[in-house]
Amino acid sequence: MAVSVEKRVFGKSKTGEDILLFTMKNRNGVEVSVMNLGGVLVSLKVPDAQGIVDDVVLGFDTGEDYYENGSFFGATVGPSANRIGGASFAIDGEEYHLPVNDNGNNLHSDFQKGYHLRMWNARDVEGGVSFDLTDEDGCMGFPGNKTLRVTYTLDDENRISIRYKGTSDKKTIFNPTNHSYFNLDGNQAGNIEGHSLLIYAEKFTPVARGGIPTGEVLPVAGTPMDFRREKVVGDDIDADYEQLRLTGGYDHNWIIPGADGTLKHIATVKAPKGRRTMQVYTTLPGVQFYTGNGMQPQAGKGGFVYERRSGLCLETQYFPDSIHHDNFPSYVFGPGRDYESETIYQFEIE
Repeated sequence: MAVSVEKRVFGKSKTGEDILLFTMKNRNGVEVSVMNLGGVLVSLKVPDAQGIVDDVVLGFDTGEDYYENGSFFGATVGPSANRIGGASFAIDGEEYHLPVNDNGNNLHSDFQKGYHLRMWNARDVEGGVSFDLTDEDGCMGFPGNKTLRVTYTLDDENRISIRYKGTSDKKTIFNPTNHSYFNLDGNQAGNIEGHSLLIYAEKFTPVARGGIPTGEVLPVAGTPMDFRREKVVGDDIDADYEQLRLTGGYDHNWIIPGADGTLKHIATVKAPKGRRTMQVYTTLPGVQFYTGNGMQPQAGKGGFVYERRSGLCLETQYFPDSIHHDNFPSYVFGPGRDYESETIYQFEIE
């Protein structure tokens, strides 16, 4: 049986357009829903071994609700996810200035004009849907007339693939990501500190106050940042360790060893009750592991109130603030260098 894709109206945009929800279903009962507002991953329903189905990502019940999405639930963040120090950068000697929206820095491009709040053009693809967006030169301060395509597909191996392709007629920053918050016991299960995690990384990029990388690369060995062996997230999350004190928990970039643009298995997440396991693969050089430390109480699906640390994120991306650190992989793209990446979240049903 081929993966089916259904479409329905999920609300109205602020300009009166239909917000469309596309739902992919495979033979194992996995369902993935994404919408053309923000290219958002809205729901991810996964059965367990007993056939109990839970939606394992945080979010809302209607398209309109996502206009008040301060935590970026499920969002396609762009053109640049994460932080840029001083909310400014230079390319080939020309200075560019971005919205100052995070302690003197820039976070996730723009809270009102970012890609997570744009209406994307949708088209059907085999096993999924593709969203396209155009963005004019200078929007949010970023140079270049840009295009970005995000393609979601599901297969019968329970793999949710997210593929990105971006172009620009000027050199610019491209660093999009998907900002889904996962709770593998279900989006209404509460705190995620009981989840187990493996991150196949020997190094991470430490930050200064404000979450901006210092430019250093440090080993995880002997620190609470070491997830090379399966560890419960909550074991060290509040440890007396400077990096965790600075960010109120985990909110750091781990470096993928041997990143070369091919798919790498980078992480494994297990539900506290052992009912579901998620494997993460990416072609990108980094992953931001975030434990929802900054989440404010907010009513989500079914009116359930999501509290602090109700979900965890594994945001695959280039390193934050790479534009200011020559030793980090470059995320400057443009003529002669298109942006391309793929991330896969794959579910095992115990």
